[in-house]
Amino acid sequence: MGRWVRSFVQAMLKVVNSVIGMVGMGMILYALWMIRAWYKQISGFRAPSAPDSSPWFMYSCLVLGISLCLITCSGHIAAETANGPCLSCYTVFVSILVLLEAAITADVFLNKNWEEDFPQDSTGRLNEFKNFVSSNPDMSKWIGLSIIGAQALSIFLALVLRALGPDHGTYYESDDDVEPARLPLLRNQAQQQTLYVPDSPPSLKNSYWNGGNR
Repeated sequence: MGRWVRSFVQAMLKVVNSVIGMVGMGMILYALWMIRAWYKQISGFRAPSAPDSSPWFMYSCLVLGISLCLITCSGHIAAETANGPCLSCYTVFVSILVLLEAAITADVFLNKNWEEDFPQDSTGRLNEFKNFVSSNPDMSKWIGLSIIGAQALSIFLALVLRALGPDHGTYYESDDDVEPARLPLLRNQAQQQTLYVPDSPPSLKNSYWNGGNR
């Protein structure tokens, strides 16, 4: 029964973790599209009229997407091995990500001048993203809740799998199968050595004394 529960939790953790990986790949593709469009835009400008501020929003999306993909890879490894330290590291990484997202969300909703907390975006992609979110509030809300729910559920499943521990049943069965095959061989060798060594000297002595008596 324990193996079935462990297998089910591992499968669910992989599925939920795949959702996080899909979000990361989407952010990477979106960031690459923005970078490509931005470089095409600045290629038409001359050097004095080129924007001075760095395109931090695009590179932030790219770094965040890569981080999500790396977390997804570590989550799949932790779910497959059910190793305690791997699951702990995965839980810490996802928890830090959730806290960071919660802090940014609280700053945006509670602070009216939240744009002042971020540097100026010369590409204008941040304003486009803000306009898209404001024009589609319901879809943006459900997407955000789905991402947060997947991350929270992955933390819960990782803790449950860590409490269940790895499956050692197969290793114990393999050890039991190997040990009985090796022990009789060692015992037979030990018996052969103990029987062979003391028998040789008496036979030599008996043949010597018999020859001398003749």
